[in-house]
Amino acid sequence: MSIAVSEKAASQVQKLMEQEKLPSASSGLRVAVKGGGCSGFSYSLSLAEAPTEKDQVFESGGVRVFVDPKSYLYLSGMTLDFQDGLMGKGFVFNNPNATKTCGCGSSFGV
Repeated sequence: MSIAVSEKAASQVQKLMEQEKLPSASSGLRVAVKGGGCSGFSYSLSLAEAPTEKDQVFESGGVRVFVDPKSYLYLSGMTLDFQDGLMGKGFVFNNPNATKTCGCGSSFGV
């Protein structure tokens, strides 16, 4: 299984990469899971110039996604979306592996 990026999220990531002047051929979005948060794990997003040797690399919506092997165990099959509405704007994680989530949307448990 891979990690998907919606059109809205891909557009937002591409804007951020342009602002940071990252080389588009090798750079991408690093998605990771860290211990902590109100539900046990929290998501982490950052821009990266290139993947590490151990990263799994996916391409979705014109965006390269880098995931370390440990995080991939929790993120396999996830879709990253972006919402811009009355309740605020930001990235949304649609993770089929999460059995519980926090109200903030950036924390989950398995």
